[in-house]
Amino acid sequence: MFSIFAVSLFALAAGPIVIGEDAPEFELPDQTGQLHSLEDYRDKWVVLYFYPKDETPGCTTEACEFRDNIFEFNKINAQILGVSLDDVESHQKFAEHHSLPFPLLADVDGQAADAYGVKTRRLGMKFAKRQTFLIDPEGKIAKHYKKVQPATHSVQVLADLKDLGAGQ
Repeated sequence: MFSIFAVSLFALAAGPIVIGEDAPEFELPDQTGQLHSLEDYRDKWVVLYFYPKDETPGCTTEACEFRDNIFEFNKINAQILGVSLDDVESHQKFAEHHSLPFPLLADVDGQAADAYGVKTRRLGMKFAKRQTFLIDPEGKIAKHYKKVQPATHSVQVLADLKDLGAGQ
């Protein structure tokens, strides 16, 4: 009972993500075990995309679309960071299997997913909802995608980043 209450209080304390406000900070390991924090990417645009599970159809499509457009993201100084509640080993296999050239962050305890308001539970399993946040070079939330179509999301994010002035 206490843990449910504490989690509810944390969720209320974290509040909703608001465009223009500071993005919640995190420090998470990637598929190689290297730690990444939002602070590491100051002066870059960050595409922080949360996804439910490695090697599932929608998640694979979304990751591969970002992979296929990686050079366009690099041209506009944008860093892609994928985040799920899967562990480092799962991310390592997923990244190698699909030649993903960007960090996949292991949010095993769900703290980042909680902070961004995307952690959910279904059928007894915890996972991150498929949502994306664009974070500007100063660390502010610039855009939040609550509904994501995996097959077209990467192109949409690229267009929106350019509209927001990325790469200028």
